[in-house]
Amino acid sequence: MHSVSATRATRSARRASRSPAAHLLARAGLTARGVIYLLIGWVALLVALGHSSQEADQRGALQLLAGKPYGLVSLWLLGLGFAAYALWRLSEAAFGVTGEKAGAGPRLICLGRAVVYAGFAYLTFTVISGSSHSQSRQQQDVTATVMRHPEGRWLVGIAGLIVVIVGVVLISQGARRKFMKYLQTSQMSPRTRRVVGVLGMIGTIARGLVFALAGVLVIDAAVTHKASESGGMDKALLTLRNQPFGEFLLILAALGLAVFGIYGLCEARWRKV
Repeated sequence: MHSVSATRATRSARRASRSPAAHLLARAGLTARGVIYLLIGWVALLVALGHSSQEADQRGALQLLAGKPYGLVSLWLLGLGFAAYALWRLSEAAFGVTGEKAGAGPRLICLGRAVVYAGFAYLTFTVISGSSHSQSRQQQDVTATVMRHPEGRWLVGIAGLIVVIVGVVLISQGARRKFMKYLQTSQMSPRTRRVVGVLGMIGTIARGLVFALAGVLVIDAAVTHKASESGGMDKALLTLRNQPFGEFLLILAALGLAVFGIYGLCEARWRKV
């Protein structure tokens, strides 16, 4: 009896994941992802030009938005969008990924993305509530706490290596334009396909490079036993700024992340869901 009920519940959940409402959730979530990368790129560009002291990461972008007249409404829409994205990825983790062969790998990746964007939703609602904690500082505090344990440096190093691998995979996917297989290219004109392909390639490679650099910084923190060396996107971008021709490199990274945001909006329109 219990097995019959479980089967019926699974079938109902699968049908719900393919419903028009679920497709709307997916597109809302993809739109929110595109917007946040546009904002991160904009904040990073302002930092490169010396016009902003905000952190060039998700929290910095959200705090910049919070200071605008339309900020509160926009933050609520983004927070709900991130939650929608997390739910969509969770449904793909449960029932299979559109455009991918059946297997555990794509589902686990979707599960990871669901967790990350659930975190973004939580982050957005903390900004709405008025919290001003530094995202980079929180990551450094977590790193320091982990490294106090005997095997902590190894765990931090492994986490950094995973982030580097994610970055390298993104770079590879961008260079090979693997993302195009997830899009409804038959609905695009030839010119639109070319433009979306270029946007996706540039944006995905830029995103991968920033991820890889962030992972390298985490590994460096584990090797040197200095939690202050670790950090997320903001720390990676600031590291770029401190290099020779750093402002130029940071501007390039900012533009690359903004391009990924524009591609993300295209994906919201044409993604197979």
